[in-house]
Amino acid sequence: MNLSAVISAYNEETKIEDCLKSVSFADEIILIDNSSSDRTAEIAKKYTSKIFKRPNNPMLNVNKNFGFSKATGDWILNLDADERVTPQLQIEIKKVLKTSKDMNGYWIPRKNIIFGKWIEHTGWYPDHVLRLFRRSKGRFEEKHVHEFIKVEGETEYLSSDLVHYNYENLNQFLRKMELYVKSESENLIARNHSLKPGDAIRFPFEEFLSRFFAREGYKDGLHGLVLSLLMAFYHLCVFVSVWEK
Repeated sequence: MNLSAVISAYNEETKIEDCLKSVSFADEIILIDNSSSDRTAEIAKKYTSKIFKRPNNPMLNVNKNFGFSKATGDWILNLDADERVTPQLQIEIKKVLKTSKDMNGYWIPRKNIIFGKWIEHTGWYPDHVLRLFRRSKGRFEEKHVHEFIKVEGETEYLSSDLVHYNYENLNQFLRKMELYVKSESENLIARNHSLKPGDAIRFPFEEFLSRFFAREGYKDGLHGLVLSLLMAFYHLCVFVSVWEK
């Protein structure tokens, strides 16, 4: 079974090479360059000739689906530039591609490195994401930036980790949050979600309790506390965005 690695990137010159190296075992590498203004595409040319430049669509999954349409392998492995396939995951992927008969997709556990530390709790591990699937059986629905790939048929879970170099600093968190809040609030409005004044308190309060206590964020130390508070703030911003619109 042939494997196509599909990577979407925008201004990732400091990260793209390590990502591409980690998927060098794939039979084909496809890079979707979302109109980068740095050396992302230039660096990628060392690893693949299949580079497609696309407008930097705020709905990120539109360009990812475009990348899937350019793949020729029986299976697709979808990554972002800040993700790395570990040697253990590479071995497991090769194994399932040889033995898989009934499965059309696989969920992969993801290790999130946030503010320089692996976050083992706070709702960020194992953080399963569906990234490996039969080419003809999966795609994004393009409704939400955080949606999963929708796969027709049976799926299963792998045990080896995908490493995700997530938020590196507060500025990066806040920049991404602006995009995510917009998408989240638009989806709530599209579903005719009814807000109450008390939700301004309930949304962030419940998120903090869930992150810090229910999902044991306290075990991540100060990182867990800070991230629980930031995610509470995110949910407050979602409320305000819906209210504003």
